[in-house]
Amino acid sequence: MPNTPPGPAPGAEVEGQTQHEIELVPGDDDRDDADSSIGDEPLSESLTSLRSSILAYQEENGRTYHAMSAGSRPRRTDPNCSQSTFYQMMRYILDTSRPVPCCRQIPPKLTKCDAQPEIERLDLQHHIFRLTFEDQICLCPKKDGAKRVLDLGTGTGIWCIDYADEHPEAEVIGVDLSPVQPDFVPPNCSFEIDDLEKEWMWTKPFDFIFSRFMTGSFADNGEIVKKVFEQLEPGGYFEAQDMAVPFGCDDGTLTTDSDLWTWCMWLMQAMDAFGRPLTAAQKWKVLMEEAGFENVVEKVYKWPTNGWPRDRKYKVLGQWVLYNMDQVLEPAILAPMTRSLGWTREEAIVLAARARGVLRDPKVHAYWPIHVVYGRKPLSKGTSTQ
Repeated sequence: MPNTPPGPAPGAEVEGQTQHEIELVPGDDDRDDADSSIGDEPLSESLTSLRSSILAYQEENGRTYHAMSAGSRPRRTDPNCSQSTFYQMMRYILDTSRPVPCCRQIPPKLTKCDAQPEIERLDLQHHIFRLTFEDQICLCPKKDGAKRVLDLGTGTGIWCIDYADEHPEAEVIGVDLSPVQPDFVPPNCSFEIDDLEKEWMWTKPFDFIFSRFMTGSFADNGEIVKKVFEQLEPGGYFEAQDMAVPFGCDDGTLTTDSDLWTWCMWLMQAMDAFGRPLTAAQKWKVLMEEAGFENVVEKVYKWPTNGWPRDRKYKVLGQWVLYNMDQVLEPAILAPMTRSLGWTREEAIVLAARARGVLRDPKVHAYWPIHVVYGRKPLSKGTSTQ
């Protein structure tokens, strides 16, 4: 297996990286809780109690999330025909005999049921964002009061449906390359099939445009931000939520010779070779400011790689993040490594298996940085208000 490609050390300052919002403290004993056994048993068994706790969380907040209605309606299909998130190169890319995946390719005979496990994982991921944001799905001032909303790369449509449910006065439109959204949606919610890298044809402006996990989806993120700016009405907001790589680690327990770090470095190099670098999260703020947005705010959250934190909220969050991300380690690198860097299928599978062991290890206090960036289009050209 090739050596790890060069890259920054875990926890080192990366260009575009901002200060994290909180400091996570590991538990006194990394293996004194039930979740510490996650690495020794199937995740589905270790998370049985979490399933009931997450339902209790929903009930406490007075709503039933779409994220937990697993299998109740069709949502995302294969990533090759969806423009949402960098997982387009990661999910269900197990058949290396297929052509190099591209966001414009649509598998001819793929059914919605084929991707049901991935559909359920993405619905869970939406709920993880709710846990992170204290039951919110976005953070900018247009989280309330928007009249016309656009979701870029809507995928399963779950964000649009939640926003439309909570804001019946708003018109909510989700756009994606793949027609996999549910048929039964709120009356103020609709979906369109389009390629966001081509010319945008909407004639009526929006006052809120949203995107989530689009890193790796566009060849030129700057052009997308410019399109967003032009499509917004004066005073409208753009919010981007994205996962950054590489991992963060504040205490040195994730080292450069770790299999998980090696996995991450090779993934980044392979996606660079594909022409879809995984750097959008760290660049949204600069790109928004360059496009003309004002009052740009960036917040960085931490998703623990497993249940290692002492704080109860982040321990539970880490357990769900582990269940979510554990499923993508192999498909994440299989196609990029074998098609762009010449690895064998066996080499990629072995690296993913080794990385999974580190991902599940509660003695490794790593986290996935989650960037939330939002800004406002000036009320009038050349005018900025506080």
